[in-house]
Amino acid sequence: MAARILAALIAAVAWIGLATQFRASLAALHTVPATLWAMLLYFTVITNLLVAVMFTAFALRLSRIATPFSLGGVTIAILLVGIVYNTLLKGLVELSGGAKLADAINHSVTPVTVTLFWLFVADKGRLGKWAPIQWAGFPLLYFVYALARASLDGKYPYPFMNVEQLGWPQTLANAAIMALGFMAVGFAMRWLDRRLAPKVVTD
Repeated sequence: MAARILAALIAAVAWIGLATQFRASLAALHTVPATLWAMLLYFTVITNLLVAVMFTAFALRLSRIATPFSLGGVTIAILLVGIVYNTLLKGLVELSGGAKLADAINHSVTPVTVTLFWLFVADKGRLGKWAPIQWAGFPLLYFVYALARASLDGKYPYPFMNVEQLGWPQTLANAAIMALGFMAVGFAMRWLDRRLAPKVVTD
Protein backbone atom coordinates (compact mmCIF):
# COMPACT_ATOMS: atom_id res chain seq x y z
CA MET A 1 0.00 0.00 0.00
CA ALA A 2 2.82 2.41 0.88
CA ALA A 3 4.50 1.75 -2.47
CA ARG A 4 1.31 2.57 -4.32
CA ILE A 5 0.88 5.82 -2.38
CA LEU A 6 4.46 6.85 -3.15
CA ALA A 7 3.93 5.96 -6.81
CA ALA A 8 0.77 8.06 -6.88
CA LEU A 9 2.66 11.03 -5.42
CA ILE A 10 5.43 10.70 -8.02
CA ALA A 11 2.82 10.42 -10.78
CA ALA A 12 1.16 13.58 -9.47
CA VAL A 13 4.48 15.45 -9.48
CA ALA A 14 5.18 14.34 -13.06
CA TRP A 15 1.70 15.32 -14.25
CA ILE A 16 2.01 18.71 -12.50
CA GLY A 17 5.37 19.30 -14.17
CA LEU A 18 3.93 18.50 -17.58
CA ALA A 19 0.83 20.61 -16.98
CA THR A 20 2.96 23.55 -15.85
CA GLN A 21 5.13 23.23 -18.95
CA PHE A 22 2.03 23.00 -21.13
CA ARG A 23 0.56 26.16 -19.63
CA ALA A 24 3.81 28.09 -20.08
CA SER A 25 4.22 26.88 -23.67
CA LEU A 26 0.57 27.60 -24.50
CA ALA A 27 1.03 31.20 -23.39
CA ALA A 28 3.82 31.55 -25.97
CA LEU A 29 2.38 29.45 -28.82
CA HIS A 30 -1.34 30.27 -28.32
CA THR A 31 -2.87 27.05 -29.70
CA VAL A 32 -3.12 23.55 -28.20
CA PRO A 33 -1.92 21.68 -31.33
CA ALA A 34 1.12 23.94 -31.69
CA THR A 35 1.91 23.56 -28.00
CA LEU A 36 1.67 19.76 -28.04
CA TRP A 37 3.74 19.57 -31.23
CA ALA A 38 6.46 21.75 -29.69
CA MET A 39 6.52 19.94 -26.34
CA LEU A 40 6.67 16.46 -27.83
CA LEU A 41 9.88 17.33 -29.62
CA TYR A 42 11.84 17.06 -26.39
CA PHE A 43 13.24 13.91 -24.78
CA THR A 44 12.59 15.48 -21.38
CA VAL A 45 8.86 15.86 -22.04
CA ILE A 46 8.48 12.40 -23.57
CA THR A 47 10.32 10.81 -20.65
CA ASN A 48 8.35 12.71 -18.03
CA LEU A 49 5.17 11.64 -19.81
CA LEU A 50 6.32 8.01 -19.59
CA VAL A 51 7.06 8.51 -15.89
CA ALA A 52 3.58 9.93 -15.32
CA VAL A 53 1.91 7.03 -17.13
CA MET A 54 4.15 4.38 -15.56
CA PHE A 55 3.70 5.53 -11.98
CA THR A 56 -0.02 6.04 -12.47
CA ALA A 57 -0.16 2.43 -13.66
CA PHE A 58 1.89 1.30 -10.66
CA ALA A 59 -0.44 3.12 -8.27
CA LEU A 60 -3.45 1.48 -9.96
CA ARG A 61 -1.80 -1.97 -9.91
CA LEU A 62 -1.72 -2.24 -13.69
CA SER A 63 1.06 -4.81 -13.64
CA ARG A 64 1.07 -5.34 -17.40
CA ILE A 65 2.28 -1.76 -17.81
CA ALA A 66 4.33 -1.22 -14.65
CA THR A 67 6.63 -4.22 -15.04
CA PRO A 68 10.13 -4.34 -13.48
CA PHE A 69 11.57 -4.04 -17.00
CA SER A 70 9.55 -0.95 -17.95
CA LEU A 71 10.02 0.67 -14.55
CA GLY A 72 13.78 0.13 -14.77
CA GLY A 73 13.94 1.60 -18.27
CA VAL A 74 11.93 4.67 -17.33
CA THR A 75 14.10 5.17 -14.25
CA ILE A 76 17.28 5.17 -16.33
CA ALA A 77 15.75 7.55 -18.87
CA ILE A 78 14.59 10.11 -16.32
CA LEU A 79 17.84 9.82 -14.34
CA LEU A 80 19.85 10.62 -17.47
CA VAL A 81 17.47 13.48 -18.27
CA GLY A 82 18.43 15.03 -14.96
CA ILE A 83 22.16 14.34 -15.29
CA VAL A 84 22.54 15.54 -18.89
CA TYR A 85 20.43 18.65 -18.39
CA ASN A 86 22.02 19.78 -15.15
CA THR A 87 25.58 19.16 -16.35
CA LEU A 88 25.39 20.19 -20.01
CA LEU A 89 22.24 22.12 -20.88
CA LYS A 90 21.15 24.12 -17.85
CA GLY A 91 21.35 27.85 -18.37
CA LEU A 92 21.38 27.77 -22.17
CA VAL A 93 17.91 29.35 -22.17
CA GLU A 94 16.77 32.02 -19.71
CA LEU A 95 13.54 30.90 -17.99
CA SER A 96 11.02 32.60 -15.74
CA GLY A 97 7.61 32.02 -14.20
CA GLY A 98 5.87 28.76 -15.03
CA ALA A 99 8.60 27.68 -17.42
CA LYS A 100 11.17 27.95 -14.62
CA LEU A 101 8.98 25.92 -12.26
CA ALA A 102 8.39 23.25 -14.90
CA ASP A 103 12.13 23.16 -15.56
CA ALA A 104 12.83 22.42 -11.89
CA ILE A 105 10.17 19.72 -11.67
CA ASN A 106 10.95 17.98 -14.96
CA HIS A 107 14.74 18.09 -14.70
CA SER A 108 15.35 17.77 -10.96
CA VAL A 109 12.40 16.78 -8.77
CA THR A 110 11.06 13.96 -10.94
CA PRO A 111 14.47 12.40 -11.71
CA VAL A 112 15.42 12.35 -8.02
CA THR A 113 12.11 10.95 -6.75
CA VAL A 114 11.89 8.26 -9.43
CA THR A 115 15.47 7.13 -8.79
CA LEU A 116 14.88 6.95 -5.03
CA PHE A 117 11.68 4.99 -5.63
CA TRP A 118 13.53 2.42 -7.72
CA LEU A 119 16.34 2.13 -5.18
CA PHE A 120 14.24 1.75 -2.06
CA VAL A 121 10.75 0.61 -3.10
CA ALA A 122 10.70 -1.21 -6.45
CA ASP A 123 10.92 -5.01 -6.55
CA LYS A 124 14.44 -6.29 -7.14
CA GLY A 125 15.91 -9.38 -8.76
CA ARG A 126 13.61 -9.51 -11.78
CA LEU A 127 15.61 -7.77 -14.53
CA GLY A 128 16.80 -9.94 -17.41
CA LYS A 129 20.41 -9.91 -18.57
CA TRP A 130 19.47 -8.33 -21.91
CA ALA A 131 17.47 -5.47 -20.37
CA PRO A 132 20.31 -2.87 -20.59
CA ILE A 133 20.73 -3.51 -24.32
CA GLN A 134 16.98 -3.32 -24.90
CA TRP A 135 16.72 -0.06 -22.94
CA ALA A 136 19.42 1.47 -25.15
CA GLY A 137 16.96 1.27 -28.05
CA PHE A 138 14.89 4.06 -26.51
CA PRO A 139 17.35 6.94 -27.10
CA LEU A 140 18.12 5.60 -30.58
CA LEU A 141 14.43 5.61 -31.47
CA TYR A 142 14.18 9.12 -30.08
CA PHE A 143 17.11 10.25 -32.24
CA VAL A 144 15.40 8.89 -35.35
CA TYR A 145 12.13 10.56 -34.38
CA ALA A 146 13.72 13.94 -33.57
CA LEU A 147 15.84 14.02 -36.72
CA ALA A 148 12.82 13.04 -38.84
CA ARG A 149 10.91 15.97 -37.34
CA ALA A 150 13.85 18.31 -37.93
CA SER A 151 13.86 17.34 -41.58
CA LEU A 152 10.34 18.78 -41.77
CA ASP A 153 10.67 22.01 -39.82
CA GLY A 154 14.42 22.44 -39.22
CA LYS A 155 14.02 22.53 -35.42
CA TYR A 156 16.53 20.50 -33.40
CA PRO A 157 15.69 19.93 -29.73
CA TYR A 158 19.29 19.83 -28.46
CA PRO A 159 22.63 21.22 -29.70
CA PHE A 160 24.20 17.75 -29.89
CA MET A 161 21.57 16.71 -32.44
CA ASN A 162 21.93 19.64 -34.82
CA VAL A 163 22.99 17.97 -38.08
CA GLU A 164 23.25 21.29 -39.90
CA GLN A 165 25.90 22.54 -37.49
CA LEU A 166 27.65 19.30 -36.53
CA GLY A 167 27.31 17.18 -39.66
CA TRP A 168 26.12 13.59 -39.83
CA PRO A 169 29.30 11.87 -38.53
CA GLN A 170 29.32 13.85 -35.27
CA THR A 171 25.55 13.63 -34.84
CA LEU A 172 25.58 9.85 -35.29
CA ALA A 173 28.53 9.61 -32.91
CA ASN A 174 26.49 11.57 -30.35
CA ALA A 175 23.59 9.14 -30.81
CA ALA A 176 25.94 6.21 -30.21
CA ILE A 177 27.35 7.89 -27.08
CA MET A 178 23.83 8.43 -25.75
CA ALA A 179 22.91 4.78 -26.37
CA LEU A 180 26.15 3.56 -24.78
CA GLY A 181 25.47 5.78 -21.78
CA PHE A 182 22.04 4.19 -21.44
CA MET A 183 23.62 0.76 -21.69
CA ALA A 184 26.31 1.51 -19.11
CA VAL A 185 23.79 2.84 -16.59
CA GLY A 186 21.55 -0.10 -17.43
CA PHE A 187 24.24 -2.64 -16.56
CA ALA A 188 24.93 -0.76 -13.33
CA MET A 189 21.21 -0.92 -12.54
CA ARG A 190 21.06 -4.65 -13.24
CA TRP A 191 24.08 -5.20 -10.98
CA LEU A 192 22.31 -3.24 -8.22
CA ASP A 193 19.10 -5.11 -8.93
CA ARG A 194 20.84 -8.41 -8.25
CA ARG A 195 22.70 -7.12 -5.20
CA LEU A 196 19.54 -5.65 -3.64
CA ALA A 197 17.31 -8.65 -4.44
CA PRO A 198 15.88 -10.46 -1.40
CA LYS A 199 18.06 -13.34 -0.31
CA VAL A 200 16.44 -16.76 -0.49
CA VAL A 201 16.95 -18.64 2.76
CA THR A 202 17.22 -22.42 2.44
CA ASP A 203 17.57 -25.06 5.14
